[in-house]
Amino acid sequence: MSTCFNYKEMFSLDGKTALITGGARGLGKEIATALAQMGSRIVLADVDAKLVEEAASEIASMGVKALGLRMDVTNESEVQHAIRQCEEMFGALDVVVNNAGIVDRVGIEDMSLERWNRLMSINLTGVFLVSKHSARSMITHGVSGSIINMASMSGMIVNVPMEQAAYNTSKAAVIMLTKSCAMEWAEYGIRVNAIAPGYMKTDMTGPDFEPGGVYHHLLEQIPMRRLGLPRELGGLAVWLASEASSYVTGATIPIDGGYTLP
Repeated sequence: MSTCFNYKEMFSLDGKTALITGGARGLGKEIATALAQMGSRIVLADVDAKLVEEAASEIASMGVKALGLRMDVTNESEVQHAIRQCEEMFGALDVVVNNAGIVDRVGIEDMSLERWNRLMSINLTGVFLVSKHSARSMITHGVSGSIINMASMSGMIVNVPMEQAAYNTSKAAVIMLTKSCAMEWAEYGIRVNAIAPGYMKTDMTGPDFEPGGVYHHLLEQIPMRRLGLPRELGGLAVWLASEASSYVTGATIPIDGGYTLP
């Protein structure tokens, strides 16, 4: 009689350590909660020191070890210091979620170079720096880790609102960076993938899609006729972080209710 493979264990993150940037609130915090529920130790990094410590305390109340660190993803020395703290506290990093990012909705002709550079620095250079030093740590410790980058459907199409060329460009670059990192680090067993969210229901964006809201009409353009829920990103992050996706690398997975299908 053949032994039945234990598929439940493939999704377990017991004994793993995950670093989530932009983890003090919103989608980053939701992803951290999902990973924690699957057993991972959690390190939240964010520029808001007070908020990230509060978020880490909430995660810790779930019965897992959690640490909140103040970190600016655009500052290489801060990134290096944060990763050293992770190693000192929990040992090697197993999972990294590059979630930190901003949106700046300004028409191309009105966008200053300063604003363009700031957005690129956070959305793209930040992903580069955190990935670079996380991968170095994983290679040094012999860890076959998983790096998950937060892209966007806006890196694949130009969606509404249209006045966000810098954001779209940064997310398209994240998708290519994801593929390039996946190729370079495959020999070390490090997988690099990206999540490309569509319109998500958050405290900030949700009201805009309610009846009478400025973007309510966009629901008709989503085949599933609704916004995505933060927990739906969490499920995908668990899969990408775990051994359940052990043969997946370089992929960008849309989670947009079918918006990018046409």
